[in-house]
Amino acid sequence: MYQTTYHRAASVSDAVKHLKKSDDAKLVSGGMTLIPAMKTRLAAPADLVDLRHIPEMRGIAVSGKTVTIGAATTHAEVATDARIAKACPALSHLASHIGDPHVRHMGTIGGSIANNDPAADYPAAMLALDAIIVTNKRETPAGKFFKGLFETALKEDEIITAVTFTVPAKSGYEKFPNPASRYAMTGVFVAKGKDGVRAAVTGAGEDGVFRSGEIEAALSKKFEPAALEGVSVPSDDLMTDIHASAEYRANLVVVMAKRAVVRANA
Repeated sequence: MYQTTYHRAASVSDAVKHLKKSDDAKLVSGGMTLIPAMKTRLAAPADLVDLRHIPEMRGIAVSGKTVTIGAATTHAEVATDARIAKACPALSHLASHIGDPHVRHMGTIGGSIANNDPAADYPAAMLALDAIIVTNKRETPAGKFFKGLFETALKEDEIITAVTFTVPAKSGYEKFPNPASRYAMTGVFVAKGKDGVRAAVTGAGEDGVFRSGEIEAALSKKFEPAALEGVSVPSDDLMTDIHASAEYRANLVVVMAKRAVVRANA
């Protein structure tokens, strides 16, 4: 049995202090990935620094066309917030279909983004919405934040404090969920804004979340499901696993994109 010391951070600076004092500390928010890893001995941090109770990292604000969500805000809070539902209903829909009620009430948007699981939902939303990932040190566009499977631009003593994005004119998200985990076997988030159309795909890429140029090009001409008829997505860089082949996922990308556009136009 290994020993872990738990620290309940009162502020972001307090959390950073605990990180610097330990040679082997891990940040925990909802703990949806870290705690199972600890139970199976895949992770054994000497110290756990809990971010869930930091007031400055919680809450949702909508000011004009700008949405800001604190990193310690839970999926359930995003799913049920009336301001998010009005500003970006696709994000409410996305959050309401993450895992099960327990996961939604414990898991946080910051934890999901920091973990960058290749089948997680939020990275696709952040990429499609051209969101800014705010940390205790800097602000990074989502396009430069997600680096690969479970890899981000975060440095060792850097903590996500919030995410912010501009309200899109239209947006939609649909995924084909694994029936057991509810993770996306393929998920597509589409967003239409003043700078054009962006479409981000999760659950399918060998290197994690990515934008689909084929989907974006078709929807830029006409933001309708019919615009995607005959569009194909290359399967070269898509995953093949026990759940689906790369070719199957390539087809799912187009199917989920069509459904996302239907939802966006509803």
